[in-house]
Amino acid sequence: MSNILYKVHKGIAEITLDNAPVNALTTAMVTELIAALHRAAKDDSAKVIVISSAVARRFCAGLDLAALQDAAPEQIRALLEQLYTGLSEAQFALGKPSIAAVAGAARGGGMTLAISCDMLVAGKSASFGYPEIDVGVLPAIHFTHLPRIVGRHRAFELLFTGRTFGSDEAFALGLVNSVVDDSQVMDSARELAATLVAKPQYSLAMGRRAFMNATDNGWRQGVAGAVETFCNVAVSAEGREGVAAYAEKRTPSWVSKK
Repeated sequence: MSNILYKVHKGIAEITLDNAPVNALTTAMVTELIAALHRAAKDDSAKVIVISSAVARRFCAGLDLAALQDAAPEQIRALLEQLYTGLSEAQFALGKPSIAAVAGAARGGGMTLAISCDMLVAGKSASFGYPEIDVGVLPAIHFTHLPRIVGRHRAFELLFTGRTFGSDEAFALGLVNSVVDDSQVMDSARELAATLVAKPQYSLAMGRRAFMNATDNGWRQGVAGAVETFCNVAVSAEGREGVAAYAEKRTPSWVSKK
């Protein structure tokens, strides 16, 4: 059964996450998502891409931590290379604008997915966060771009406290473009997409390519380092304990290496 839905209507390709209960990301799901982005890139009927969720009150909870509990290092690396490298390259080469429609919770890898898009529309009850530190791992890919968006000190706080924050704060920080009523998230994203569909498509594609090159600022070059950081921490004693504690629904017992 597919966890990624794909349809095109009036020039808008809608890629929908559908992996209840929380859209947790597995290697298979990330691979399928990237394939959908490649499909949209080649689909002449698709002018703009909207990524959303079919699961109520959830955009994406991030990595399936329970699945990581017994994963071998090479399996963890394969998943991170897909989520970090594969996703960023697919978005970079998309050739068309992408919009994240966030109606619900976005955490960890869900933030990676949302922020990979060119624009974000959020519902009033949407919430965001980087909780990786609480399970002994790190949101390493966000070390590169988040300080550029929200500033160094705010980025450090969000990344290392792991606290959640709402859509109004996300808007104030510059992480989302607009905040709308929860029931209007998809309508608003489609309206924004329709505005772009009406633009001259060659100019839009060339402009997006130039924009992506101008704003990259070493972002893609930093992805490989982010993969390495996450993998090293994930297989550490703390990483293994944090993931195990999460899966077993208990408080982790941190024993750091000296």
